[in-house]
Amino acid sequence: MALTEHYHTKFEEGKFYHIYNRSVDRKPLFNNDSNCEYFLRKYDHYLSAVIDTYAYCLLGNHFHLLIRVQDLTKYKESNNLPIAKPAHDIVSHQLRKFFQSYAMAFNKQNERIGTLFQTPFKRALVDNDQYFTQLIYYIHANPQLHGLIDDFKDWEWSSYKRILAERPSKLKKREVIEWFGGKDAYQSFHSHNQKLISNQEFILEDE
Repeated sequence: MALTEHYHTKFEEGKFYHIYNRSVDRKPLFNNDSNCEYFLRKYDHYLSAVIDTYAYCLLGNHFHLLIRVQDLTKYKESNNLPIAKPAHDIVSHQLRKFFQSYAMAFNKQNERIGTLFQTPFKRALVDNDQYFTQLIYYIHANPQLHGLIDDFKDWEWSSYKRILAERPSKLKKREVIEWFGGKDAYQSFHSHNQKLISNQEFILEDE
């Protein structure tokens, strides 16, 4: 169960957050690879102008994101928004539009009606370095933690392998690699902590 404050945390410019949510009925959010691709395209469309993404993972009925709220001064100017408009209102609005867009397409494809995502969506302030480091691993390890795959490194719909890839991306790959001290250190940290999954020593928070 999510902590109570994770329903009410306010977004502020320059701060990091763990955003996570699941389907309202705990049934799949993603039925196939095309759903995952569409989710990421819509995420980029609605949110890349207001947040930076450091890690993500899409699973059967839920997802995890590690994001940082951008300086929204230029965004406000280009969208004719009052300079005093809170960052929380802007980011929350864009997230709702994103969820609505994905839900409409998913419902149409699956002949489904009604709400798809649990509301309100969950978000937690990432307020220290250790939390940031552990959260990146936790997000990547989630498929194995949930028994969806034997080795989370093989999960296609997470940022683990994409952070290592050389091709250009809006994902903050360079920043993550530098945070760990290089690619070797990034991979070593994940491999070292992977053994903790089997005895459930690595539990960051409930979902």
